[in-house]
Amino acid sequence: MDGPIPVRLMLAAHATTQALTEGKLDTGMLSIEHLTSKPIYKTFAPMVRQQAYDASELAIVTALQAIAEDSGIVPLPITVAARFQHKNIIFNRNRGVIRPSDLPGKRVGVRSYTQTTGAWVRAILEREYGVASSSITWVTTEKPHVAKYRDPDNVVFVGTEKGLLQMLADGDIDAVIFGNDLPDEDWVGPVIEHPNEVARARFASDGIVQINHVVCVAKPFARQHPEAVRTLMSLFTQAKEAAPRPKDGIDLYPIGLDAMRPSVDVLLHSAHAQKLIARPMTPEIFFADAVSMLAG
Repeated sequence: MDGPIPVRLMLAAHATTQALTEGKLDTGMLSIEHLTSKPIYKTFAPMVRQQAYDASELAIVTALQAIAEDSGIVPLPITVAARFQHKNIIFNRNRGVIRPSDLPGKRVGVRSYTQTTGAWVRAILEREYGVASSSITWVTTEKPHVAKYRDPDNVVFVGTEKGLLQMLADGDIDAVIFGNDLPDEDWVGPVIEHPNEVARARFASDGIVQINHVVCVAKPFARQHPEAVRTLMSLFTQAKEAAPRPKDGIDLYPIGLDAMRPSVDVLLHSAHAQKLIARPMTPEIFFADAVSMLAG
């Protein structure tokens, strides 16, 4: 086509993408329209179900479920949001201490069973503490982003009438998983003791990063403009290189299949055990379309 390729990019604010979203990079053949939304997760369902944007930030669990259902997206090996997740499961101090070993048989709240933070916390509980997802009743307030997905039998949907924090305060649930909205209340405490120290020690041991969001491209756009996919990969890589280096030296935002493979492999293995996907999946399958286009 003549002229630049227009790209509608849905992306929240991130330090590793700031150079791109603020127009500090030469976008070459692309004319990028940067869109954003708060909260960003409200844009995930439209991206998966209608390919509402040419490219978009997307929760990695939503992306893997979309791939499992042959939805119209292509995930790229680009991490734009991640954090250590050990701190994100909390209990009510006023109702007694809850530790990982106490969770089997309990009711644990989470916004959606498919929420990526919840999936990572369940992976941590199983991998590091031997607590299976199937041993817990999961209480949710929202439905999945992928329309065809059905929650497992040990998931109870209650809607948003009360709210998870109030449910925890009232004793309707024994613990709860929060993401960016993790509450700062004196009466809540982390289920995993000293979570930040535990998370850093674990990272030092295995190098696994709890990846929350990746970049995805609408499949029709990607097939029509594979060269645009390669340019986007380059731009996100340049933007990360332009970002300040983390003071603690820990890189939570890997880019590229090789860098992301160990962490994605852990999540995919656990996602199957959690019944988030019906069949096992490897990082090579998850990123297959992207690898083919990027190699072109």
